[in-house]
Amino acid sequence: MTRVLVVDDEQALTRALAINLSAHGFEVDVAGTGADALDMVARGHPDVVILDLGLPDMDGLDVLRGIRGWNPVPVVVLSARTTGEEKVDALDAGADDYVTKPFDMSELLARVRAAARRGSLSSAGQAPHVVDLGTFSIDLAAGRVVRHGQSVRLTPTEYHLLEVLARNPGRLVPQQQLLLEVWGPGYEKETQYLRVYVAQLRRKLEDDPARPRHIVTEAGLGYRLEPGPP
Repeated sequence: MTRVLVVDDEQALTRALAINLSAHGFEVDVAGTGADALDMVARGHPDVVILDLGLPDMDGLDVLRGIRGWNPVPVVVLSARTTGEEKVDALDAGADDYVTKPFDMSELLARVRAAARRGSLSSAGQAPHVVDLGTFSIDLAAGRVVRHGQSVRLTPTEYHLLEVLARNPGRLVPQQQLLLEVWGPGYEKETQYLRVYVAQLRRKLEDDPARPRHIVTEAGLGYRLEPGPP
């Protein structure tokens, strides 16, 4: 059973989360302070951490950095902090995902399931050689993209951008990381490059580029490669 550690000092919220997570097959532990959270990560070995940033004893970002100093467990930040800068700070500190309060419970559960899948893959020491999105797939070993059974011709830059997303399936990849990995140092602010190349990838890979199912924009933050609905 997947074990989730909920870190939040709002008792009504943690109670609601525990009930909903348990009802969907998760085992739930709760920590009300940052110190307790760090201790429970060390002793309890959770599969996913849901972390509030507004804790009574320390800032949640410090808790996140403390976890990331030695543990790769997926962390989903759940916070009332809504500015783009605060979200970027959390992602830079090592968060795998960021959900703002108030939130939709079904969306949070979906993100926790996705985080648990990524954590399971990471703990198994495996990186996916083929990322299958249903309508198209990326063979990372062969450098080949296939859509509806036909090879897709991508430019080197298009493929490199898709490759970075494919190596982080289901995970938000920040704009700055994409720009740095694909274009290199000095391009971290050239977000128009991303818009142009993401649009090109969608035209080549999405069934409906205007309503993409797989190459998803997180406004102001980055992009995510999602399996999409069946």
